[in-house]
Amino acid sequence: MRHFGDTSRVGSVPQWAEALEAADPLDIAAWAVSEFGTQVALACSFGVEDMCLIDMLVRATPAPRVFYLDTGVLFPETYALIDIVKRRYGFVPERRLPALSLARQAEHYGDRLWERDPDACCRMRKVEPLEQMLKGLGAWITGIRRDQTPFRAGAKVVEYDAKFGLVKVNPLVRWTTGQVWRYVRQHRVPYNPLHDRGYPSIGCAPCTKPVRPGDDPRSGRWAHQGKTECGIHPGAAPSL
Repeated sequence: MRHFGDTSRVGSVPQWAEALEAADPLDIAAWAVSEFGTQVALACSFGVEDMCLIDMLVRATPAPRVFYLDTGVLFPETYALIDIVKRRYGFVPERRLPALSLARQAEHYGDRLWERDPDACCRMRKVEPLEQMLKGLGAWITGIRRDQTPFRAGAKVVEYDAKFGLVKVNPLVRWTTGQVWRYVRQHRVPYNPLHDRGYPSIGCAPCTKPVRPGDDPRSGRWAHQGKTECGIHPGAAPSL
């Protein structure tokens, strides 16, 4: 078990979760910034939930800590959205690269590892870089929602993340897809145009396919691989 952050406030997590269960996500985001200051960061994939959270965090602080994991195989639309975020919100999200470039990974493990061993590819290109980003933080913010997958149905507004050893804040956990999109329309939040093309959940380009209407929103992730999580959020409460 890794313990990256300050765990002195772990005992407060159940009280925080209870107190914030019915709170507005804007208030939860503001609370996280007030409670943890520069020791809290949003782990951002630039999906629609994370774009809402960026908009909320900017309302709480002019310089939120936001980072993303650049796997090297994100969609062009995702990279373009990062540039839009910089212009619209006036800050630069922190970029974290994997230890191995795609070329070096291919040298060591073979080309297109994501097709043969997606778990290994996700570990090297997502989970391990995330571990490095979380070192020294007291908390991290995510865009997970309870209605996204059965694994996330038990997620709390505030949890202790035993996998990474710090507090995990999920401001949107109670929201439905409809509430997310209402916020986007109300506040004119920019979002990835792939969402309009049948991609409710957007990850790496080789491993993300469009979803048919009515299908599980994450069924386009690692389609036909029997996999719906990259290892960052493998479960629900009480931890990841």
